[in-house]
Amino acid sequence: MLSAATASCRMRIPVEREPKLASDLVELTDLDASLVLDIRYASANNFVGFPVYQQARAFLQRPAAEALVRVQKKLAEQGLGLVIFDGYRPWSVTRLFWQVTPVAKRNYVADPSKGSRHNRGCAVDCALMDLQTGRMLPFPSEYDDFSEKAHLDYQGSELTEQQIANRSRLLAVMQAEGFQAYPYEWWHFDYQDWQAYPLLDTPFEKLD
Repeated sequence: MLSAATASCRMRIPVEREPKLASDLVELTDLDASLVLDIRYASANNFVGFPVYQQARAFLQRPAAEALVRVQKKLAEQGLGLVIFDGYRPWSVTRLFWQVTPVAKRNYVADPSKGSRHNRGCAVDCALMDLQTGRMLPFPSEYDDFSEKAHLDYQGSELTEQQIANRSRLLAVMQAEGFQAYPYEWWHFDYQDWQAYPLLDTPFEKLD
């Protein structure tokens, strides 16, 4: 009998019905060079403790990328900008995350047997930064915090008014451009029609 780890290693990308929308991944900084990237998975500064991307780049399906640029422009009027942690994520990375995450915490990672919205290029992980200082604004938790502090409705007594306000501000500006919040991660937003795009496992090095 195969162990769970062995079975997971042998898992293959799900075969789905033909997608309604063709993939058109674009690099975010090609559309707007003012977007600041902090691609944690291209470094050891992430929950797995080692790089899983060979390149620090971020991609989204074109409609989602264009919507994100509109968000960036609106924020700039307030002296703010986006910090991008992640966008499109190859399916094999989702499988790796599943393998290394304890069963009790797997509600914070996508099941590779179903695929992730990141695998479709229609999910973005982001936060807000102050354009004058270049620093990220305070939020209720760090990125990839696997606890209730990451939840959108978390109201712990240790939170500051500023942390709560920043979470609300990010939510409002993203929703205004067609993004939907993920309730368990304040930084995660899915773009409309994400279900219509195919699951992908193309590494960044092979994307134009």
